[in-house]
Amino acid sequence: MKISVIGAGAMGGAVIAGLLKSGFPASGLVVADPFEKALAAVAAKGVATTIDNNAAVRDADLVMVFVKPWLVGDVLTDIKPDLDSDRQTLAVIAAGISSAQIIGWLDTGSDMPQTALVIPNTAAATLQSMTFVSPVNAMGDALKLITDTFDRVGSTLVVEERLLAAGTTLASCGIAYALRYIRAAVEGGVELGFRADVAQGIVAQTVKGAASLLENGAHAESEIDKVTTPGGLTIKGLNEMERAGFSAAVVRGLKAGLK
Repeated sequence: MKISVIGAGAMGGAVIAGLLKSGFPASGLVVADPFEKALAAVAAKGVATTIDNNAAVRDADLVMVFVKPWLVGDVLTDIKPDLDSDRQTLAVIAAGISSAQIIGWLDTGSDMPQTALVIPNTAAATLQSMTFVSPVNAMGDALKLITDTFDRVGSTLVVEERLLAAGTTLASCGIAYALRYIRAAVEGGVELGFRADVAQGIVAQTVKGAASLLENGAHAESEIDKVTTPGGLTIKGLNEMERAGFSAAVVRGLKAGLK
């Protein structure tokens, strides 16, 4: 299988790194980007690169477009003549883009490639992305090709388009939210007496441990109950966080990401 990646920025670069880490061969990738510096980073890993988007897509089975939302229309319009709707599948990775826009940019009066909107996150680089896939017109083998590809770099969930924005704020923006908690906890750890690097390692392992409990089927609240003994330290800490608006702030932040 050949995959073409248009855009080697933060998100495109994370997925490229994850695909290579998952064992996908460098020879199966071609990456297009207008910036030589971005291309140099992936070329060093043995991946073919070009500044020509059209050249990149011609031999691909799966074309993945990772560009800023305001550039999607121009990029799709540009590569449209070189897309083969009979054999190619297209994944558009850009927040806030609708299926109606995609159809408008790609519809030439004939069949368009089987296409889906995809929202991964930067943890794709470590094979831990939470990715949302919403079909535009992709189905069957084409949809499976997209989900299988992103399953290589984490977990994938097929959702209705109406849930893409919620998925973006919960999982893509959520990376930043989770890291902000970690950063705050590290600062607390320094105040408690640990060096910053040691505190970061402690907090990172603790967050990983908490996530592993949920992955094994536990419910968050039941796990909290296990460590909140009456009159104990944990419940005192949680109540102080809630008095400062912890849970409300998280919910408000998530909802703000929908605006």
